Amino acid sequence: MQIIFIHHSCFLVEIDDKVLIFDYFNGDRVDGFHFGGKLPTYEKDTPIYMFASHSHADHYDMDILRMADQYPNIRYIFSKDIRISPNFLQKHGIDPSVRERVTFVKPDQTYQVDDLKIKTLGSTDSGVAFYVDVNGVTLFHAGDLNDWRMEHVGELINGRMKRSYRHEIKKLKNKPINVAFVPCDPRLGEYQFEGLTYFLETTDAEYVFPMHMWQKYSEVNSFKKKMSNRLMADRLMVISQENQTFLFEES
Repeated sequence: MQIIFIHHSCFLVEIDDKVLIFDYFNGDRVDGFHFGGKLPTYEKDTPIYMFASHSHADHYDMDILRMADQYPNIRYIFSKDIRISPNFLQKHGIDPSVRERVTFVKPDQTYQVDDLKIKTLGSTDSGVAFYVDVNGVTLFHAGDLNDWRMEHVGELINGRMKRSYRHEIKKLKNKPINVAFVPCDPRLGEYQFEGLTYFLETTDAEYVFPMHMWQKYSEVNSFKKKMSNRLMADRLMVISQENQTFLFEES
């Protein structure tokens, strides 16, 4: 299995003959940022599955639908808040028939897309999180599911956020997770690692990748070095750059 950190919250996972891509967007879609990660190219008949957890510009890009022209075996798994009516697609020069390749999902449901078994969780922001079982490998991509506690908003709001996040993550407590992708947003200040820490404490995920870091990667490495639980720290992966590749041997 090969994993490529494309940028921000986008990860590409190669499992056997399949390619799974989560929350890709063009690097210039977000004001004030330039993300340089690039998707690799594949053989035309490669089975590709593109996930979009919600419609925010740093998680979804309408232009990924144009990839259907290049890859006839591409499939899309989109949160239902992503709107792509036939008229909308035609207006933007996209073949409306691409909607036939899209599975729209909502929270707390189970879906089967080819060989992929997909379970969705709710989000503490928008859309869904994905739990995917494919070829004996289990993946979790949180989207914007996080403990979005912030300074100066008050304990009432932060307490509600904490409870909502933990309610969702507890759904994963007894599930096998080989690889997880979890937000670790530096804009949260002192609360940056709250959600990530609870995820590590609550699940048995083997490898946990931080994401949604807005190109600020050094804080994670510093946090990992300070963790008192070394077994938990060993599960936390360190990212240093866009298009970074990680290889995992099959067990």
